[in-house]
Amino acid sequence: MARHTTFQWVADPTAEQARALARHEGAARFAFNQGLRLHLNARHAAKDAVGDDVVRVPWTGFDLINAFNAWKKTEDAGRRFVVDGSGNVELEVTGLAWRAEVSAQVFEEAVVDLGKALGAWTASRRGKRAGRPVGHPRLKKKNPERGSFRMRNKTSQTKTGQRSTIRVGENGPRSVTLPGIGAIKVHDDTRRLRRMLDTGRARILFATVSRRGGRWRISLNIEAADLHPAAQHPARDDADHNGWVGVDRGLRAPVAAATADGTEVLRIDEAPKALRTAQPVTRRLQKSVSRKVKGSAGRRAAVKRLSRHHERVRARRHHFLHEVSNLLVKTHDRLVIENLNITGMLANHRLAAAISDAAWGELAHQITYKQTWRGGQLLTADRWFPSSKTCSGCGDVKATLTLADRVFTCGTCGLTIDRDRNAAINLAAWGEQRHSQVLDPEARGQVNNAHRPDDSGRRPRVDETSRDDVGTLTATAA
Repeated sequence: MARHTTFQWVADPTAEQARALARHEGAARFAFNQGLRLHLNARHAAKDAVGDDVVRVPWTGFDLINAFNAWKKTEDAGRRFVVDGSGNVELEVTGLAWRAEVSAQVFEEAVVDLGKALGAWTASRRGKRAGRPVGHPRLKKKNPERGSFRMRNKTSQTKTGQRSTIRVGENGPRSVTLPGIGAIKVHDDTRRLRRMLDTGRARILFATVSRRGGRWRISLNIEAADLHPAAQHPARDDADHNGWVGVDRGLRAPVAAATADGTEVLRIDEAPKALRTAQPVTRRLQKSVSRKVKGSAGRRAAVKRLSRHHERVRARRHHFLHEVSNLLVKTHDRLVIENLNITGMLANHRLAAAISDAAWGELAHQITYKQTWRGGQLLTADRWFPSSKTCSGCGDVKATLTLADRVFTCGTCGLTIDRDRNAAINLAAWGEQRHSQVLDPEARGQVNNAHRPDDSGRRPRVDETSRDDVGTLTATAA
């Protein structure tokens, strides 16, 4: 078992099962909110503690599980007054009376997610987490169109042997059995996963049930064996520096791939542009929602129609990205992509919608894990590498290149070449020079002491440096 993947199906629950799924979704939201309240109350109590009083604040998922399990049996969680025949009134502590109606794993997984959110917040405050600042966890609100819960797969011993709590194909080839809910029919066939489970090539870890666009979806996280050797790339000799293909992502041409010698191996000039194509329908449905009275049944129906529309847009975009990533990964074992500052690019309001619709980050994510599955190699060029401004013929950097220039013309050697193809060639050459930076599959991330090159644009912060400022050019592999 060397890789993790996910199988997702659209569920077709009965009316009773839909109510059970909604109960579990609400229980997960309730557990998250109550765990956050217990955490905040403990923090306030610890701040107001006097003398030797010690208040334990639950921070981790394990501590939050213990805190929630202890609270759900207390008087604060539920109580009732019992009156006997003689009129005597007694207080009976019931705890969380409805907790038996849902699986206990839903509570536990929800507070585990809260523990991860608190950990991300503290790491971000201390500067130990890269990326944008992470805010403090907030209470979840009820949303009839979006929600999810998670269940772990446990194995129990029965008279006939071991049995998993999450099973596939038990009540027909298109069914998934969840603990506390039963066998739920799905619209898609589960044959592929059932074969993997029967032959021992897969193991179910947990199931995530989500509601989006008026539909319930069941996602099974699987620990699976490696792909068949015929589907993997052959191993290369360490002394072989060739075979790198640069992949440039853009707006005019979604993908342009080329080798270091200038051969263009793939070019896609048209993308579905799912968001832009669906904009007239989106505008009409949004106007329909705004015209409805808040809280009315008509507004809920209009919101559901808009949510389904957004799901279709998302599915259309992801289908195109999977086709492109599969085409790249299946035909090339060495790829180079750029580490684009997508968040910074979204500050340009004229291009923000087009950049979001292109989904460059999702494409890079798909290429990364699919290349790992097939045993290929992937390099990520740092975001300050001027792939578009560098001449692929002589290496001269053209600082005056703008986004409107679709053809690169070198003022030194006179080379005239398509802008996207030129960037892909430079990325492939960058990979040949830095092939030694390819990570082991078990490594957590690539380390680049990357500095902003000269003529690459403004420096938004005074503490940023260029290569010339520090005087330590990156040494390339021999």
